[in-house]
Amino acid sequence: MTTREVLRIAPRFRGPAKSGNGGYVAGQVGTALAAVAADGTVPRVRLMAPPPMEVDLDLLVSSDSASLAGIEAPVAEAISVAADTLDQATVDPVGPDEARAAEAQYKGLVNHPFPGCFVCGPENTEGLRLRPGPLGDGRTACTWHPSTDLAADDGLVDPVFLWAALDCPGGWAIDLEGRPSVLGQMSACIDARPPAGEACVVMGRILGEDGRKTLTASTLYDSDGRVLARAQHTWILVDPALFI
Repeated sequence: MTTREVLRIAPRFRGPAKSGNGGYVAGQVGTALAAVAADGTVPRVRLMAPPPMEVDLDLLVSSDSASLAGIEAPVAEAISVAADTLDQATVDPVGPDEARAAEAQYKGLVNHPFPGCFVCGPENTEGLRLRPGPLGDGRTACTWHPSTDLAADDGLVDPVFLWAALDCPGGWAIDLEGRPSVLGQMSACIDARPPAGEACVVMGRILGEDGRKTLTASTLYDSDGRVLARAQHTWILVDPALFI
C-alpha cells in the first residue's frame, strides 16, 4: 500500500536562497519511511534536485521506499537499508564547554556559502542557529538547545528537525570555503528524541573524499552524553553561484 501526502517547503526551511535545506527535506522523506519500515533498517535518502520551496510536492510512501516529487522532476527518493550501514556514524563526543569553545571558530560566521541556511546560516533568525566549529582533528562540535516550536505534540523534538540538526555539523567538517558542497545523500537513525530546551551537543566528522564526493558523519548527544541520533552523508562539490 502506498500513501500520498502533499508537502510544501516554507522559506524558513531553506538551505541555499532558493531551495530547501537538504537535511530538513531528507528528514521529511526519511521519517515518513522510518514510520512504516521494517525493524533493523534505517532510511537512506538521495536528493536528486534542489528542493523547490512554496510549491506542492507529492510525498509517496510504501513499506520499503519513499519519494518526493514536483510537477517537473523528482526531488528525493529513499530506501530502507540495514542499520549497520551507520557503523561509522558515531562521532566521539566532547563536553558542552569544549563544544561552545569550538563555536567561536565557526567559519560560517564570516564566509558562509548559504548564509540563510535553516540549520547553520547566520542570517536565518528562525533557524536552528548551529555553529559547528572545527576541533582540529577532522571533527566539528557545537551546542544546541532546541526551541519549543520544534517539538511535536508529545513535547519531544520532531524527528524531522533531528535530521536537520545532523546535517550541517557533518558538512562543516569539510573545508566549505575551498570545497563548497551540498548534501547529496543522507542516512540517519533516531535512537531517542530530546525534549525542547534540552542542552545537546552535535558532533561532525569527515570520513573521506572520492572525487567530487565527500563522506561525513554526525552524532547528536543529550546533556548526559547519551547518543540520541546518528547520520552519515555524501556531499557533492558544486559551484555555489548555481544556487543563488
